[in-house]
Amino acid sequence: MEAANALKAQIPDIAGQITYAMRTMGVAPIPRNYELFYEAYLGSNPALTRDIAALGKKATQEELDEIGARFFGRHQTTVVDEAHTTLVSELDNVVRMLRQEQNSLESYNRLLGETYNRINSKNAASADLLRNAIAILSEATGATMAKGQQTAESMLRKTEEMEKVRQELDEYKRIANTDSLTRLSNRRAFDDKLATIYDNQMSTAITALVIADIDHFKKINDTYGHPVGDKILATVATVMRANLRKDVFVARTGGEEFAFIIEGNTLEEVMQICERVRRSLEATPFKNSKTGVNYGPVTISIGVCMADVAEDPADLYNKTDIALYCAKNAGRNRTIPFEEGMKKDFQKGWLIYKK
Repeated sequence: MEAANALKAQIPDIAGQITYAMRTMGVAPIPRNYELFYEAYLGSNPALTRDIAALGKKATQEELDEIGARFFGRHQTTVVDEAHTTLVSELDNVVRMLRQEQNSLESYNRLLGETYNRINSKNAASADLLRNAIAILSEATGATMAKGQQTAESMLRKTEEMEKVRQELDEYKRIANTDSLTRLSNRRAFDDKLATIYDNQMSTAITALVIADIDHFKKINDTYGHPVGDKILATVATVMRANLRKDVFVARTGGEEFAFIIEGNTLEEVMQICERVRRSLEATPFKNSKTGVNYGPVTISIGVCMADVAEDPADLYNKTDIALYCAKNAGRNRTIPFEEGMKKDFQKGWLIYKK
């Protein structure tokens, strides 16, 4: 337990780093600004990172909003604000309709009471009494039924409108959790998913974290340029997704690093899955169809760790990263599972962003 606590102590306060960077540049600590700096620290979008850095030590809100609009399209904060306003308005309308329905029922009950009193009146003639009673009941019942139908129709329309808002929010969440280059889940989505692994302790023995890193990717970028590097990243992501089950969580966690969370398989089965991905990528041609330049071969090193040999998400991430380090150190282009006794010269830690 002391070792686990010491490990946690090594994990930097990423939120603090981002807040410090924003404060240094005089940036207001509002959600949409934090979103931009979050992505910049993540490093999954080099152009965004460069534009943020180009602002220097001072950045105006107009400049930040322009960057947000350029990289995120319709800014997510606007989507949430509009959705919140719509929901509040629609819910207010629903409450108003329910109150009107309550008033209508109260009026109906009052009319029934008046009819009952008339029936019990000894002074009223029988024929007149019945005619009046029937007329009052018919009018009240008809009005109540019509009002109820109107309320039901209005409620249906409001429900449909709120469902559209919910779909918009779901789409925003999907976009916010998607890496724009590879279309895989991004680091934010990965962090959320990783944090849930230990919610069900019964499944940790058949749950694995896999971290894969493209070999010599810096050399590829330095030799052919970042546009080629981006195309290679997108192709690697496509190959990975094609060789994994649909229920396997796949994310680009930063730079040239990817992660899988595989549930429902033993270590032996996970190793077979990883090897299938690795061999498929190794056999994939990376060639410019116009110029004939061959960028390959492109290979990956893979580290694997089962959840039941770690104490928590941070420990699981670090042990998987140790296995990846050993795969790199052993010559790259291979899959290595974590084993007790492995040592590593450095610790990246869960929630660490590559710059």
